Amino acid sequence: MHYLRVFMLMLWSVILLALPAAYAGVNPEEGVYSNSLSGKVVDKLTQSPLPGATVYLPDLRVGAAADANGNYTIKNLPKGKYLVDVHYIGYAAYTESVVIAGATNKDFVLAETLIEKNEVVITGANLATSVKKTPTPISVIRRDYLDDNISTNIIDAISKVPGVTQLSTGPAISKPFIRGLGYNRVVVVGDGIRQEGQQWGDEHGIEIDDYNVSRIEVLKGPASLIYGSDALAGVVNIVPPAPLPMGKIKGNVEANYQTNNGMMAYHADIAGNNNGFSWGAYITQKQAHDYKNKYDNYVFNSRFNNTNYGATIGINKQWGYSHLSFSSFNQHLGLVEGDRDSTGNFVKLINNNGEEGEAPVTGSDHTSYSMTVPKQQINHQKIVWDNSLYLNNGGRLGLTLGYQLNQRREFGEVLNPNTPGLYLHLQTFNYALKYYLPEMNGWQTTVGVNGMQQKNQNKGEEFLIPAYDLFDFGAFAVTSKTFNKLTLSGGLRFDNRSMNSKALFLDGNGKPAGSGDAKFDAFKRNFSNVSGSVGLSYEASEQVVLKLNAARGFRAPNIAELSANGVHEGTIKYEYGNQDLKPEVSTQVDAGVDFNTQHVSLTASLFYNHINNFIFSRKLFNQAGSDSIPAVDNDEGFSAFKYQQTDANLYGGELMLDIHPHPIDWLHFENTVSYVKATAANGTDSTKYLPNIPAGRWLSELKGKFKKVGKSPLQNAYIGVQMDMNFAQNDVFSAYETETPTSGYTLFNAGFGSDFVNKKNKTLFSLHFAVNNFTDVAYQNHLSRLKYAPINEVTGRSGVYNVGRNFSVKLAIPIDFK
Repeated sequence: MHYLRVFMLMLWSVILLALPAAYAGVNPEEGVYSNSLSGKVVDKLTQSPLPGATVYLPDLRVGAAADANGNYTIKNLPKGKYLVDVHYIGYAAYTESVVIAGATNKDFVLAETLIEKNEVVITGANLATSVKKTPTPISVIRRDYLDDNISTNIIDAISKVPGVTQLSTGPAISKPFIRGLGYNRVVVVGDGIRQEGQQWGDEHGIEIDDYNVSRIEVLKGPASLIYGSDALAGVVNIVPPAPLPMGKIKGNVEANYQTNNGMMAYHADIAGNNNGFSWGAYITQKQAHDYKNKYDNYVFNSRFNNTNYGATIGINKQWGYSHLSFSSFNQHLGLVEGDRDSTGNFVKLINNNGEEGEAPVTGSDHTSYSMTVPKQQINHQKIVWDNSLYLNNGGRLGLTLGYQLNQRREFGEVLNPNTPGLYLHLQTFNYALKYYLPEMNGWQTTVGVNGMQQKNQNKGEEFLIPAYDLFDFGAFAVTSKTFNKLTLSGGLRFDNRSMNSKALFLDGNGKPAGSGDAKFDAFKRNFSNVSGSVGLSYEASEQVVLKLNAARGFRAPNIAELSANGVHEGTIKYEYGNQDLKPEVSTQVDAGVDFNTQHVSLTASLFYNHINNFIFSRKLFNQAGSDSIPAVDNDEGFSAFKYQQTDANLYGGELMLDIHPHPIDWLHFENTVSYVKATAANGTDSTKYLPNIPAGRWLSELKGKFKKVGKSPLQNAYIGVQMDMNFAQNDVFSAYETETPTSGYTLFNAGFGSDFVNKKNKTLFSLHFAVNNFTDVAYQNHLSRLKYAPINEVTGRSGVYNVGRNFSVKLAIPIDFK
């Protein structure tokens, strides 16, 4: 806490010192804040106005909507050079850097297209920029993509992005993997701060509501430069809806039903902006019973329910902006253990007159929405205060503070179903202070500090990780400049992470005591390192962009890797940490090309990643050559796993080819291929490959997109069919039976939908239909933890299979109050 108090004093000192500089010599009528941006947005061919087109400055978080004549005005802007993002449905997004000085006029001309070629991104960059100018590969997923596809959580929604996969424990829990790396190696950012909710756990999902999202940006490759220790594999930046233009009040009501597990989801939101004061609120409720597939029928205890809500308020004025957001993610979910009786049917735990017993699962059990043990409850509250102060010298000062409370409870006793066994109570304070220097000779530079302080407590009767305190500090400088067609970017960063783990002693009854058997030893570790990157993007022609990037990343071992000692229910294993672990250091090189013509779009990227001291978990064997099962948990049958290290090499790439022949460019034939191979240095045959590496994948989709459908009320309609081919994964860490190969499989998906508009082209509602796995293939994804559930003695099949055929219908009704 001493470090925290000192740092808070430093933050406020910087702000107080900056305020005089910010306001010195400013006259509201003549000074730096009298700047504005105005103009007109029109169609390229007809020159007709585009009412409702949005003009947005991402770095300033302010924008406007064009009126009935296509005119827009944004007032109270700071002097400087900023990226402007212009959007209108059915038209290609337009981005341009505009110098704002005084009353600045700028007209924008948009061209009709169904291909998005020039997205604006904020992930991994010091300032908002276009995808073309970023040297690292970034994929952008917009809200309409999330509406068109079936998903059950936020990571499931992006799992079809090239290079991105998910490690799952049933439909409610998914963790992102980027190019074969996951867990703490992927930083998830929500509301502008890194999400912290026990990311080390296999069965710990991402506590972000999948409806409160405007777009998702996925950066592939080391991103430690801006995001600090852990961003070794990349970043998933989940961007909430931006403030509405001034004078607008809008709402939205949505519903979704899925047939496989009877999932029902409801969502409502409302937001407004009155003279720079913006506000918004949302609520989401979701529930599902057990899912089913062809081999297992219904999978017992795969049910879940969510109730999430949040609100935001903010103000954009002449001096800058200040936004405060709050979110609450609340989830109950069953933990699939996969135990079956002699007939092959799943069994459930029951209270048999005060004794724990088992009973066969009935049909009504499977379709019940009520929770049963073993189960998990997650409550995650988050509050974020984001500020930007415009300075008189053309620079900006940004301050972001966040607080997160993650409470994770596991219930496993049928005799005490409401008493948690494992109860992890994690508090995280996030901070970031950035100074955006005025542009100097074309260089755009940002310097800053960011990090977090954590405190984890054990409040249950079972223990997996110790209580600990963590303080993380990083300082960085990043810069970029465009030389005609060449954009150069890079920077340096220093990180320091200190961890103080607390001792825990248990008495003869397994209760905490001042002395006795040591469950956890006390220790202190300190990790520090330097990260850096340099990259370039070259627009060789209007059609071709070449990219090259080299980066060095750093990740300190997490608390579970260092000191776990206990049963991890959701992963069906007993985990041991290793206090001798060293930090991981990654050196990666990326090379890519983007090629766009009227008929074809092609994106290809290759990477090579060498990681020193790669940390992974492997199964332990006893002296007899069979599974090592700790005696204290022998009755539960959990195999023991321990963390260890090796040097590793990962290489592979992604390819995306979209054929949209003119003049029938409403038709898309899109193909994406992803592949990664990961080997351990000096490994033997059984230890040659790293565990948890996804199989190669080929996605092929034929889709028609139609801006208008004749004279009908249908607009922005689509219809498509998709092949999802996952190749066999035989390159596994087979030593000690840690990992088993996985067969290949092919799924077929389809969907169609449209906006329904009135005679004034105002959207009345949107309707989406989809089906996943319509041939009802029984399959196991290589990264599914349920793959390692017990064998079905009747069929001889090991583990539990993924979701079978699933139909979905979504309805969204926009409400425009003003």
